[in-house]
Amino acid sequence: MKLAQLLSIPLAATITAIFAQPTTGNNTTSPHLTVCTSTGTYTGHISPSHPKTLQFLSIPYAQPPIQSHRFLPPLPLPLSTTHHNATTLPPSCPQYTSAIPSLLSTYFAAGLLSPTRHISEDCLYLSIWTPSHTTPASNLPVLVFLPGGGFQTGGINVPYQLPESWIARSQSHIVVSINYRLDIFGFPNAAGLREQNLGLLDQRAALEWVRENVRAFGGDAGKIVLWGQSAGGMATDALAHAFWEDPIARGLFLQSGTVFSGVAVEDGTGANFSFVAKGVGCDGTGDAIAELDCMRWVPSETITNFIGQYADSGAVPALSFLPVVDERLVFSDYAARAASGKVARLPTILSTTANEGSSLVPFPASNPSAGFPQSVILAVTLFGFVCPTYNSTVERNEFDIPVYRYQYAGTFPNTNPFNWTGAYHGSDIPLIFGTYGVVKDLGNTTELEVETSWAMQDHILAFTKDPYHGPQEIGWNPMSEGGKLVRFGAGGKAVQYVDAIEVDGVCQGIGEYDAFP
Repeated sequence: MKLAQLLSIPLAATITAIFAQPTTGNNTTSPHLTVCTSTGTYTGHISPSHPKTLQFLSIPYAQPPIQSHRFLPPLPLPLSTTHHNATTLPPSCPQYTSAIPSLLSTYFAAGLLSPTRHISEDCLYLSIWTPSHTTPASNLPVLVFLPGGGFQTGGINVPYQLPESWIARSQSHIVVSINYRLDIFGFPNAAGLREQNLGLLDQRAALEWVRENVRAFGGDAGKIVLWGQSAGGMATDALAHAFWEDPIARGLFLQSGTVFSGVAVEDGTGANFSFVAKGVGCDGTGDAIAELDCMRWVPSETITNFIGQYADSGAVPALSFLPVVDERLVFSDYAARAASGKVARLPTILSTTANEGSSLVPFPASNPSAGFPQSVILAVTLFGFVCPTYNSTVERNEFDIPVYRYQYAGTFPNTNPFNWTGAYHGSDIPLIFGTYGVVKDLGNTTELEVETSWAMQDHILAFTKDPYHGPQEIGWNPMSEGGKLVRFGAGGKAVQYVDAIEVDGVCQGIGEYDAFP
């Protein structure tokens, strides 16, 4: 046992929640909750819009990765009883907002970017949402969410991904959302470093913090489900393969992304890092250590802007900073690794949207209603999502791991500005979080949309409460070859159970894929 773990035992054993009711002249003031953890004492507050939800919005899980700590694995926080207010969302990790129009940025910016969001390299924080009545004895199941964004953008402070309304509705689970380092700061691929996948190590450090401290917030460390969307789904699956013997979870939810989606890079030359270093005045002239030392003191916004503006210019070769194959956290052959049994044997939700690729192809800004060629969208959908999800299903079926599948196929006025987009990549996010009303100027919420949202929440919550039996109790059975999956929001119905061959058949050379079921 590590020294830090030994030292934390007495404190963890005495974790308490202290309620303080302020006195005012009316009965509408909500109580504030103060919680003691191994790394500090935090005061949250009741959500102003959802009085049944308590939120702790800014809790650090590692030391700030700044200056001499930049490009290094996350460092644990010391034991502490220092008090902090956790009533505002934390800064997002360094990232660049592209000037190139896209479907999402043009029509859904209000759902994707908070108007008050700020950026800081001191960003290794998590946020926790609980029912307002929760105490340390509640032992509620916990969903730990890893946001997506292509490992380039994203984080906690995304309006579509704030779960206040879902917590208010369920009153029976906890959601934890995690910031992790992105782009060159999270995946530098620099010649002078041993650890390149810092963003994945951030995620693991956050999971370890949650395991140690979630009981103080009313959660049960034995009831954690690790959930990621897009890049977060790929990361969730990567962690399930890297830490297969100790996954710190009893279930997985891979939403539109698995390790078979194939985004890792194998180039170990550090060429992209060196190009950026030279561009910001850190030409190491072949000395990798000197290059790193210089880059640690360049302002993060200088680095971020250089990379982002280079990408926006369309210059070639393109720069990318993505997970790096290191055979420790990211592997070159996941099929072989799975064949050797090195994957967490945990019940898993695997999901896709029906027309994933439509929000990922170049956006026809000059004539948006004309759309983009569906043949290209279809290729992105199949090769990036549908078939990788099928491969992950087969992988887990080999070990009799329960796999629950869904396809989101809903199209609603406030989430679909054009018919050609269909159920695009990420369009199921606001349905799960119950945030489909965030964008106000596209269209109205429909009864079917609300019904579909509640159905999706109920299916995921059934899994969260009991990954082995909960889904089956509501008619959602594990998926095997020839089985059925849930289709949400299509054909005027919130829920349908359809033959998996309708979605997966094309990956087996059977039939054609319908992106608009």
